[in-house]
Amino acid sequence: MTEFDAWLEHGPYALKRDEKRQHLLARMRRLTEHHQQNCEPYRNMLQGLGCDVTRLNQLEDVPFLPVSLFKTLSLQSVPEEEVVKTMTSSGTTGQQVSRIFLDKMTAARQQKTLVRIVSHFTGAGRLPMLILDTPAVMKDRNMFSARGAGILGFSMFGSERCWALTESMGLDVEGISAFLERHQGKPILLFGFTFMVWQHFYQALKASGKSLNLENGILIHGGGWKKLQSQAVSAAEFADALHSVCGINNISDYYGMVEQTGCIYMQCEQGHLHASIFSDVIVRDPRTLSPCPPGQPGIIQVLSTIPESYPGHSLLTEDDGMILGEDDCPCGRAGKYFRILGRLKNAEIRGCSDTYAAEF
Repeated sequence: MTEFDAWLEHGPYALKRDEKRQHLLARMRRLTEHHQQNCEPYRNMLQGLGCDVTRLNQLEDVPFLPVSLFKTLSLQSVPEEEVVKTMTSSGTTGQQVSRIFLDKMTAARQQKTLVRIVSHFTGAGRLPMLILDTPAVMKDRNMFSARGAGILGFSMFGSERCWALTESMGLDVEGISAFLERHQGKPILLFGFTFMVWQHFYQALKASGKSLNLENGILIHGGGWKKLQSQAVSAAEFADALHSVCGINNISDYYGMVEQTGCIYMQCEQGHLHASIFSDVIVRDPRTLSPCPPGQPGIIQVLSTIPESYPGHSLLTEDDGMILGEDDCPCGRAGKYFRILGRLKNAEIRGCSDTYAAEF
C-alpha cells in the first residue's frame, strides 16, 4: 500500500489536529523533495528562498508558490511523455490561464479524493443527477477548461443525468419535470456553478411562474460568488430564493481550484467550509505573510496531498479568508473550518461561473 492509499483508508474528516499534522507534514516534506528533484523552476525558486527541505518542522514552514505562477511558467515534475492531461483554469478573453500537467497517477488520485469527500455528503450510492448547465459546455473547448471539467468530475456521482438548460441556455422545465417524475420520491443530486444556478435556474424558474418539487434534492454548487456579491445576494438569500421556487433545503457550497483539483472544501450544515484529511488551510497576514490565528482575516494558503506531476501541493491563493476553528465545528467533522471573505484587490476574476458572468 502506498502512502497515499493509506490516506484513503481513513474517513475524509476523521483525523484530529495532532495526528493530521503529523501525517500531513511528512507528506508535504516528501512532495517538496520530489518536486525539488524533478522540477527545475521549482528547484530554482527554493534555492532563491534559501529553503532547506530537511528543516521543514511544521506545516507553516512548507514553502508556497503564488497560484498565479501557473499562468506564466510551465511547472511539471514528470517527463513530457507521462503527461496524459493538461487542465486549464477559466479566464476571460485576453487573460492568461493556468496550465496544470497531470500524469495518470495524479489524475486518478484527484478522482479518488473527490469521490471520498463528496460521497461523505451525498452517500455512497450514485443518485439521479440534474446538471444545472447546458450540454453545449462539453462541446466548446474554451468553456470545457474549467466548467466542463467540473461537470465531468461531479458526473461520477450521477446515475441517470439530465441537463437543466438547453443548448441555447433556456431552462428546460418540461425535461426537468419528466426527469423528476421518473425519480419521484428519490434523492436527487443537483450540481452547477453558482452564478449559473442563480441566473439560469432560479431566476428563469421564477420568471416562468412555474415551480418544481426538489424537496429531496441535494445541491452542490461552487465556482465563484463575485457576481452575486455585486448583486448583493448573500449565501442565506441564495438558499432562501432557491427554496422558494423548488423547495430544496440541502444546499452545499464548495471551495476549490483547478490548481488543486480533487481537494475541494465542502460546506457543512453549519455553513462552514471544511478541510479534509487530504488538505489543509493556512491564513497569512497580507503584510508579513506570517500565519494568522483563528478569527483574523488574511490570504488563504492551501495544502494538498495529491499533486505529484506538478508542484501544486502548497499554494498561496488570491483569496481573503479566515480560520473559524479546528476540530470543534458543531457538525462533528474534525479538521479546520473556515470562511472565504472575498478576492484580493486587483486579483483577476477567475471562478468558473464568475468568468461566465464577466463575459455578459
